[in-house]
Amino acid sequence: MNAGDRKVVLVTRRTRLEELIARHHTLAQARFYIEHLGADFSDYLAENAAYAQSLQITVSALETWGRYQVVDRAYLPNFIFAPDDIVVALGQDGLVANSMKYLDGQPLIGLNPEPRRWDGVLLPFEPKDLGAVLADVVANRRSIRSVTMAEARLSDGQVLRAVNDLFIGPRTHSSALYEIELGERRESQSSSGIIVSTGLGSTAWLKSIVTGSLGVAEALHIPGERVEYQPQPWDSPKLTFAVREPFPSRASKTELVFGSVSAGQPLRLRSRMPENGVIFSDGMEADYLRFTAGMEATITIAAARGCLAV
Repeated sequence: MNAGDRKVVLVTRRTRLEELIARHHTLAQARFYIEHLGADFSDYLAENAAYAQSLQITVSALETWGRYQVVDRAYLPNFIFAPDDIVVALGQDGLVANSMKYLDGQPLIGLNPEPRRWDGVLLPFEPKDLGAVLADVVANRRSIRSVTMAEARLSDGQVLRAVNDLFIGPRTHSSALYEIELGERRESQSSSGIIVSTGLGSTAWLKSIVTGSLGVAEALHIPGERVEYQPQPWDSPKLTFAVREPFPSRASKTELVFGSVSAGQPLRLRSRMPENGVIFSDGMEADYLRFTAGMEATITIAAARGCLAV
């Protein structure tokens, strides 16, 4: 197989302007909405123009390469990747995570469409670099960074993976009711949900939870040594879970609220929510598993690992 025979799947996402136009139907209506709120509509136009230019450069490189397919992020849950596909994500860091969790060992290349706007921790390349990076990936000249992913498996066989984090809890602003079990410890809880973070995700949602908890403890003058939060490496062999806002009562405990999950010691949950219980990952709330009363979930490290070209 020649290099260009390997298909490249380009994952894109709507810009903020495109989302507004989809919601308000016309550019004029979108402009009126933003300016009526006192915001700068020119920034939306500039972002959209920069993304369109980056997309044009990327597609031009792919046309030179050979076989390629463009897929919008919204269609990823139902898209089937071939084992030898090379995947390219053109967007923010979140698009890399949104794409990676649907892969099973395929190399992923993150392209930063606008380096002046996005820091791009997971976007080490620009569209102009794509041709050279693709050639390096096919020839195994490009370093590939391994990324640990989390996995939620329900008792009915459904599975959902996460690159950054899993959320287990209610879809609405209500209490999550469940039984939680880790090793020999088990208790019933009521909270606003559970976050289970990978090493990559430990710099995101989990960090904000821990930072907030430490700030509350300091504000209440709770004695103890000051702790500096340290994120985990991307390929960490463990996950970290945190219970959000656990509520103590006669029927709910608050002792098992933070800890580590490994392949040998998964986190087990049984839902007690009659409705609205869900599990979603990496901020994609539309792609979720129903987690209602009686259903059991096992949270552990996924067998598949992310492969990010760097």
